[in-house]
Amino acid sequence: MATFRLTAIPKRTITCAALGASVLASALGVNVAAANADTPPADKPAAVSPVTDSKKRAAKETTVNVTASQVLDFAKSQVGTSENAAGGGTPYQKWYADSQRAAETIARDGGNRAAYLNAAWCSMFVSWVGEQTGARPQIGWDAYTVTHAKWFAANDRFGTKAKPGAVVFFSWDGGKKITDIQHVGFVVKDNGDGTISTIEGNTGNGKVEERTRPKSQVVGYGYPEYAA
Repeated sequence: MATFRLTAIPKRTITCAALGASVLASALGVNVAAANADTPPADKPAAVSPVTDSKKRAAKETTVNVTASQVLDFAKSQVGTSENAAGGGTPYQKWYADSQRAAETIARDGGNRAAYLNAAWCSMFVSWVGEQTGARPQIGWDAYTVTHAKWFAANDRFGTKAKPGAVVFFSWDGGKKITDIQHVGFVVKDNGDGTISTIEGNTGNGKVEERTRPKSQVVGYGYPEYAA
């Protein structure tokens, strides 16, 4: 299977799921398999560290005053935002690169802050929306989709029912394990016909877009505890 150095290919050829390994590779020159955020990747994502008990407690005990509708309205306001020719230039990547969470993920995965500036940004987008709306304690934050999903699962907030405002995790080949996850976005609604409407960052077009996705591609949903 052919591999490519991250410094030699556009960002959009790297799946969100492989970002933990990608950031490390971009800093250290390690080869990784190429994949697109909207197409099946060549390889499965690497394993990640479990969520700590203290982080579990923090997620369970922290309340927010924002509703699901407010989060979705804000996410929708970003539709059309596009990355540049290098796969960067979005406010989501810049925010994450400068964040405390970037320092934590660098300690976990290796790499450096600059590596996030042109990296796959679907999970960064979800995290940024949470930050900007005040819902981050419930939405969570990470640049790696698998770790983001594991955070919900560790807090008993991961399931299979589509709900407005839920964080939806995808696997393009229909895999149902958390380690199969390749992409993430927000659920707008269950369409009742085997599909869901979503708002996602880092689509195959390199933009924030509204999409209709088949439920067959959904691994599961993370459920923030929004205000009523």
